[in-house]
Amino acid sequence: MGRVYDSPMGFAVEAVRLALDDAGLDRHDLDGLLLNPGIAWVDTAMGSFALQQALGLRDVRYSVAMNLGGATAAAMVQQAVMAIDAGLASTVACVFSDAPLKPPKPAVDGKKQAAGSGGSASAYAFARGLNAAYGQFGVNALYALVAKRHMHRYGTTNDHLGAVAVAERAWANRNPAAQFYEVPLTLDEYHRSRWIVEPFHLLDCCLVSNGGAAVIVTSAERARNLRQPPVYIWGFGQGHPGGDPIDTLTSGAPLAKQVAFRMAGIDTADVDVAEVYDCYTFTVLVSLEDYGFCPKGESGPFVADGSIGPGGRLPVNTGGGQLSSFYMWGMTPVSEGVIQARGQGGARQVERRNVILVSGNGGILSMHSTLVLSPLSS
Repeated sequence: MGRVYDSPMGFAVEAVRLALDDAGLDRHDLDGLLLNPGIAWVDTAMGSFALQQALGLRDVRYSVAMNLGGATAAAMVQQAVMAIDAGLASTVACVFSDAPLKPPKPAVDGKKQAAGSGGSASAYAFARGLNAAYGQFGVNALYALVAKRHMHRYGTTNDHLGAVAVAERAWANRNPAAQFYEVPLTLDEYHRSRWIVEPFHLLDCCLVSNGGAAVIVTSAERARNLRQPPVYIWGFGQGHPGGDPIDTLTSGAPLAKQVAFRMAGIDTADVDVAEVYDCYTFTVLVSLEDYGFCPKGESGPFVADGSIGPGGRLPVNTGGGQLSSFYMWGMTPVSEGVIQARGQGGARQVERRNVILVSGNGGILSMHSTLVLSPLSS
């Protein structure tokens, strides 16, 4: 992580530096570099090469810029594993960084100016088509349509969505690195937060964060001799269903799970902790259903009794997730999965951690990636 206002490149370089130091490696040990550029990157196509130059890396044998939205981080880890297994590289850094937040503009005539480029969304709505003119534009509205359909079909309520927000905030209150570390949340406070687009309140939506995160992937043999306890990758998979989620109310998790769980030799009942992609509270509900933790349509009652919060039967997003900790796209669940597998979660550390599920979600439930992590080699 870096300063609040910095360039995406600056965050990426610092994240790689910290990850290498954490592993006890030098930058010259890297021969693979995978980058997921966030929305603030100027040149995404050449991003991995530019990052290599900024890091001063020589003789990199494997370099790719990838973007599957929030599914990219876990997919980068998968790509790194396959590259190492094929002999294309030996040690790969998987990196995400972004800097969408801009500093406030200087005051003009004594009036404070908002950050960013200015201009209301409604002023440009007609230029983006009829749907946008009537208020349907942006990811918030598209996810809201799917959530409303889920509510209509299964009886899911805002109390159910709020239960996710409250549970993740309880985890964040145990994580000193979380943006909402010292800010508790009740269900009543959730309901009082302003509407973004129904059925989503402000606290149904993920944070907007500047920063960077990186993980180092290498062979199991080499990892055993490094500074930190190794985290083993038991299985991985991807799922890209291609249908309309408004009709299916399903993500790519069933496809990704099928491959990843078979590779890992596990089933849903074996999972000790789940780090689930949570761009919205609703995404958590759909993911819990699609991974088989509860039947389709029953995720609302499943979370309503506190089962995913501290002390619950299925710890979910133990660092506070993207709703209450920080939003580094798919790197948020990946990084917390690594922390839990190492046993370094401090006050939020779960007791049972042999099988850790990590999920990534991109688009409108249209792209998905799965990792199964463990502190055990097999």
